[in-house]
Amino acid sequence: MTALSGENIAFIGLGLMGRPMALNLEKAGAVLTVNTRNPETLNAFEDIGIATAGTPADAAAEADIVIICVADTVALENVLLGEDGIIDGMEEDTIVIDMGTTSVEATRRFADAVEEAGGTWIDAPVSGGTQGAENGTLSIMVGASKEDFARVHRVFDVLGARVTHVGDVSSGQIAKAANQMIVGITIGAVAEAFSMADEAGVELEKLRSALTGGFADSAILQKHGERMIERNFEPGGKVVTQRKDLFQALEFSEGEMGVELPITRLAMELYDELIHMGDGDLDHSALIKVYEED
Repeated sequence: MTALSGENIAFIGLGLMGRPMALNLEKAGAVLTVNTRNPETLNAFEDIGIATAGTPADAAAEADIVIICVADTVALENVLLGEDGIIDGMEEDTIVIDMGTTSVEATRRFADAVEEAGGTWIDAPVSGGTQGAENGTLSIMVGASKEDFARVHRVFDVLGARVTHVGDVSSGQIAKAANQMIVGITIGAVAEAFSMADEAGVELEKLRSALTGGFADSAILQKHGERMIERNFEPGGKVVTQRKDLFQALEFSEGEMGVELPITRLAMELYDELIHMGDGDLDHSALIKVYEED
């Protein structure tokens, strides 16, 4: 018997991350229904025998678990609370899981709306990019009660290699904000260091090798550093998404808690500059281009 045999799951959002995640759930035996705004993507899922639905409400109608992986908070609100949204179609006791990166304030508001409709909300944002989504090796940060986390753990085990119950609802999104702060800032640090060394005539591949294994080592240095050297900016995580995530971290920390994040704000300004250059849809490792323009 496969891991999710008989589990009735609706998956909403089939973009860079959602598409491979949905396919992994189907391979694990889930009874899957999918929905997305893109009709070509829906047709592609139909062609391989996966059920599709015309609206989020229709997708949620027969599901025990609804997973949402959409671009941002506005898109999430639309598929959840908009016309023919999930709330309109879900049955009582449905578990709704947000696996995108959503603002903390909105997460709490959406959780209240789902609970008022008789369902359960779990925030479970992910890290690991498209490669992690394809390989089922994502890091998943979960905000839920212990009981609700236990109910869906086997679903997360299909999608991720590291699944952490961080705390109650919204804790997952707070952890993801911290994750994106570290990612966004570290990409900037690697880009800045590489630009300095390159200007001085040091071969970047040798620099990267020299730093690997020391205190400067990180997944960012290894993976995004390689992207910078190879000029491979095919998006695993887009610049515009990284900028959005940094803004949400600032909005929560400075707006709700009164905690200043000066390095995060500076990093966001660098991504703003890259977007202004017309490179917002590139991988966030393209931040090195900002230094090359100077």
